[in-house]
Amino acid sequence: MISTLAIIVSSTLLMAGPLIFTALGGVFSERAGVVNIGLEGMMIMGAFSSIVFNLTFADVFGDWTPWVALFAGMLVGGLFSLVHAVATINFRADHVISGVAINFLALGISLFLVKVIYDKGQTDQIKHYFGKPDIPVLKDIPVIGDIFFKNVPVMSYVAILVAIASWFIIYKTRFGLRLRSVGEHPLAADTMGIKVRWMRYQGVIISGILGGLGGAVYAQSFTLDFGHATISGQGYMALAAMIFGKWNPLGAMGAAIFFGFAQCLSIISGQLPFFSDIPDVYLQVAPYVLTILALVGLIGKSEAPKADGINYIKGK
Repeated sequence: MISTLAIIVSSTLLMAGPLIFTALGGVFSERAGVVNIGLEGMMIMGAFSSIVFNLTFADVFGDWTPWVALFAGMLVGGLFSLVHAVATINFRADHVISGVAINFLALGISLFLVKVIYDKGQTDQIKHYFGKPDIPVLKDIPVIGDIFFKNVPVMSYVAILVAIASWFIIYKTRFGLRLRSVGEHPLAADTMGIKVRWMRYQGVIISGILGGLGGAVYAQSFTLDFGHATISGQGYMALAAMIFGKWNPLGAMGAAIFFGFAQCLSIISGQLPFFSDIPDVYLQVAPYVLTILALVGLIGKSEAPKADGINYIKGK
């Protein structure tokens, strides 16, 4: 029983970590009033850049390569989010259309560059990646140690800490108050001297950084290469987790863990007594079905920031 729980917890956290990072990015963007459907594209760019960096500099950084590659993913994700920021904030484009365009653009650019660099449809497998080590001392705690501190996906625990830090930043700091104010009442925020456009830029860029981080973690923890199916819906799941979590960092984290559990079932079902009898196809579609059911159940119950998706024109 304990070994089964350990497998479930470890696999759930492995799949949930990237979703947590990306969902938190969505929270920052939408709290600032910019809908970010482009989280999928930012994950794609983060995954692509981190894998390419990992393959290119593996001999230079050795075992530290995955960690350094995270910064490459974050940087590229942040820079790519500027496209969405300029389109929605400066040119007042429709946020949803801009986000969808970002997703198509990211996939097209990344696959084109993979073909140019490697002359094939996907990259090689990386040799240095995030493993699942045991945590010293804590792993020796009876029962709890076996379940939570052995075969630990380290970045998932980092994601949980980032979620807690994000909650504190958004609800307990001056920056967070200003960010929320431009997402709720931008005109009132403007009259108080808050630079609405600048705050929105910061929210979108943070979302790109965290989305790129989520893609980099997923690629270097799970797929270990980059191709057309490396990121296949995880960005949309993160968006759903953000809505399911009611635009709250801790709520988004909980929802991401829930979706991570649904994803892990399709991967480890063969190792679990009950799920081994269920056809694989049902378990593979389960995460997407649960995503839809979660959102349908929240219609009329969750309320986005009042100015979310509304372009701000000074004085109106």
